This record gives sequence, C-alpha cells and structure tokens, in this order.
Amino acid sequence: MIGAIAGDIVGSVFEAHPIKTTDFPLFQQASTFTDDTVLTVAVAYSILKAAPYDESLRRFARSFPFAGYGAGFANWLMRDNAGPYNSWGNGAAMRVSPVGFAFDSTKQVLREAESSAKITHNHPEGIKGAQATALAVFLARTGNTKSQIKKQIATRFRYDLHRTLDQIRPCYSFDPSCQGTVPEAIIAFLESNDFEDALRKAISLGGDSDTIACITGGIAQAYYKHIPPAILTEVRARLPAVLLEVIDEFRSKYGC
Repeated sequence: MIGAIAGDIVGSVFEAHPIKTTDFPLFQQASTFTDDTVLTVAVAYSILKAAPYDESLRRFARSFPFAGYGAGFANWLMRDNAGPYNSWGNGAAMRVSPVGFAFDSTKQVLREAESSAKITHNHPEGIKGAQATALAVFLARTGNTKSQIKKQIATRFRYDLHRTLDQIRPCYSFDPSCQGTVPEAIIAFLESNDFEDALRKAISLGGDSDTIACITGGIAQAYYKHIPPAILTEVRARLPAVLLEVIDEFRSKYGC
C-alpha cells in the first residue's frame, strides 16, 4: 500500500494547483501526506488487528485532525455514533488499497471493500468506487495482464475505460466523486510504463491530484511489484512513526 501513499504525497502539492503535464519534480518541500494516507493506514490497521473499520478511521483521523478531510467526513468524525452519510465521494476509493493487497479472492475483496466504504460512503457509487479500486489492486497483484484488468473492471462496474488520457486531459477538472475519479485513475495505470510513470500520468490529468495518484499508485505497485528506492526514501521521510509502524507491519505480513 506504500504505492498509494506515495501517490498521495507526490500529488499533494498539485491538488490546489493542478497541472496538465508529466514534467514536474516528484517531491517538493511542501509535499506531504494528506487524509488519503491517514485513512489508508487506518484501513490497513483494521485488517491487521481485525478491528472495526469505523473505529480505526476515527482513531487515526482524530490523531491527524488537519490532514484535509472533506466536510462530510469531518462531521462524521466528530460523533462516535454517526452513521453513513450517503456519500459518493472518492474518499471510499482512496483508502481501500490495503483490501486488494490483503485478501485472496474476488469475493473477499469485494466484500471487504464494501465494508470499508459503507461506514461513511454508503451511496452505490461510493461502494462501487471502492470495490473497483480494490479489485484492480487484487487483479494486478495476482498476475493479470492490463487487458484482463481493464476487461474485468469495465464489465463488472460499467466504467468507460476505453478513453485515453489525451482525450480526458484537456477538459478534465477537479472532481471529488468516485465516478469521476476512479475510472480516470485506472486509465492512468493502464497507460503507464512503470510505477513512477503511473503517478506522473495520474497527476497530469489535473484533477483531484493526490487522490487520483493515490488510487493509481496502489494499482501500479501491485502490478509492477517495484517502487524505485529513491521514491520510497522520500515517502518514508515524510511520514510520522505512528503511520510507519502500521505500514511496516502490513508490509511484513502481506509483502507490500
């Protein structure tokens, strides 16, 4: 899941200042983790400890209250007994990559992705976005080709994955929805040549850059099986110990 976190950190500086090119420095002084990373680690913690997803999300998000949460999630976070708020936002997809790494069948992955999403994002599009992302990670991890991944995701979730980045990029803008983010993130992975290229192409769309790159990064890590050491070093240097502890425990158990 460190690939998803790398995407979040690299994309963080472009969320408010989107770009339409792949030519940019991967890391800048202001590059930092956001809510995408915090909640991804929370999902990983739940899987490791068999803890309820809602408890883990509240635990970690309350430890990092200024990570950039959306208004709906922030309101949910403040109340221990708050239920889901029918969100179709891409928050359900940005945090789900650990599910694709940890579980070993399509049925399990889809079930757990739904469980991780519906505590907040119980709108059908929110659940769909989480399931599509987690399944793409799982398929990439288990040796499927890009053509196979594309076919399965497009068929199961009815996402249009036949567009190209060059077709999407000119008119694409910030979109916080799953349905306007997840397909684009998957296409960025499908067109990529390696892990770094996947992040650059995701960010070059100019939308919700950290979240798109977070989604793309998780899939790319699962598929390419390699993240350049220089990227890992930069990412780890920007993470506090409490998050690194979970990341390292998850990697030790699941190899990612």
